[in-house]
Amino acid sequence: MRANTLIMIVLACVFGVLAVVLANIWLANQRSAMAQTDNVKRDTVVVAAVALKFGDTLTADKLQEIAWPAGAVPAGAFKTVKDLLAGQGSKQALQTIGVNEPVLAGKITGPGQRATLSAVLGEGMKAVSIRVNDVLGVAGFVFPGDRVDILLTRTTQDSGNAPKSFVDVLLQSVKVLAVDQVADESKDSPTVVKAVTVEVNTKDAQKLTLAAGAGQLSLALRQAAAGNGESTERVTLSDLTGDTPEDVAKRQAELDRQKAADAAAADERKRANEKIDGLAQAVERVGSQIDQLSKVKPAPAVAPAPQVQEVVKEVVKYVQPEPPARATIGVFRGVKLETYDVPRQR
Repeated sequence: MRANTLIMIVLACVFGVLAVVLANIWLANQRSAMAQTDNVKRDTVVVAAVALKFGDTLTADKLQEIAWPAGAVPAGAFKTVKDLLAGQGSKQALQTIGVNEPVLAGKITGPGQRATLSAVLGEGMKAVSIRVNDVLGVAGFVFPGDRVDILLTRTTQDSGNAPKSFVDVLLQSVKVLAVDQVADESKDSPTVVKAVTVEVNTKDAQKLTLAAGAGQLSLALRQAAAGNGESTERVTLSDLTGDTPEDVAKRQAELDRQKAADAAAADERKRANEKIDGLAQAVERVGSQIDQLSKVKPAPAVAPAPQVQEVVKEVVKYVQPEPPARATIGVFRGVKLETYDVPRQR
């Protein structure tokens, strides 16, 4: 047998024994921990036997009692189902409660109380609804229980009567109580809504009511674990383009010049239109005068008296012209014609 084979066998045996020893030590520690746990004083806590959602009525078959360490009982928990259901009238869940989750007093209504928003509101808090659409409401992805920032967009006029638009963060980390008429936090499908109800204090409720008429409100969904507040600043149109105040002043001056030029052109057009209207009225007056003249009957024409004219009689007398003094005579000599100029005899 080779030496390498013997070495591998020895190492395998050593590691096997080491694994057994470590496993025994771990089991012993677990048994000791379980023994210490058994010595801890226990109590009972009422938990949900089935999943509960907003508005579900609590009954004995939907609840159960389980053992719970006495020193770790949550505040507002009930020890027995009888204690939880005690009182006149039924109780309802105000939010989603999972299976085996402790049922706390803040998650359910009082005896005979309905599961409404008034029961969900905290001490000194108010519920205010704001109007949104598919864009301002974050495309319907805001659900009851979410935290949002509320933004206010306004357009005002500066000293030169020029429009000026800007956006301010009005409120931060505001809890959403309901979307439209739905206050169930287990709702997880996005829906385009028309109104969102938020939980705010009295002063913030006044701000929201005033801002609803002063400009346009928008929602910005916050991260679930985000802090309560952060530093914010006003955003204007100059922040979108990166223009300096000098650039804004130049652009405003150019707009003012263009506005003045447009006003001058409008005045010129107005004067031209007035001239055209004056000419049209003059033509209309001339036409009316011509129409009136055409309706007047003309006076009968009187023929003028005949005038005496002298008649001159012209007499034409024929005078016989005198015959010429010489004449031309032609004589054929054979076939040859000869002419002679001879005096005419009278």
